Amino acid sequence: MAGEGMPEFTHIEGDAVLMVDVTQKGEVARRAVAAGWIELRPETLAAIAGGTAVKGNVLATARVAAILAVKDTSRIIPMCHPIPVGAVKVGFEVLDKRVEATVEVVTTGRTGVEMEALTGVSVALLTVWDMVKSAEKDAAGQYPVTRIGGIRVVEKVKGDVEGHA
Repeated sequence: MAGEGMPEFTHIEGDAVLMVDVTQKGEVARRAVAAGWIELRPETLAAIAGGTAVKGNVLATARVAAILAVKDTSRIIPMCHPIPVGAVKVGFEVLDKRVEATVEVVTTGRTGVEMEALTGVSVALLTVWDMVKSAEKDAAGQYPVTRIGGIRVVEKVKGDVEGHA
């Protein structure tokens, strides 16, 4: 129950959590884009950009991980509906201090795909970390530079999504 000025949460009914019933909604084209970043040491970023990371092609591996995560979102986020994913586009940009990742998800369905896009970008960044963590340690065995952040929905569209993903 929402109080004055409080939003109404559709996944809560009394003390219970529930999956929202979307069966009466019509199927509509939907698209969501999420983004985030991982800060890394300059040497690590150079290895990623140059394709010389010890574990292999970091961004190709992170791309596949993001796609798998998008497809499995409803298995790991309890109240998420399983969605027929129509397309996924994963992009990376290696900058001076970080790698930025974006994930775009398109579907035709009864509910949006922002959770899928957010899950995809999160797993992409975690995969980058997994692929390079050995190169990030300092002499004391710490990770002074590495941070993952900025994970957010950049865009959410319901309706005309032609030409995307």
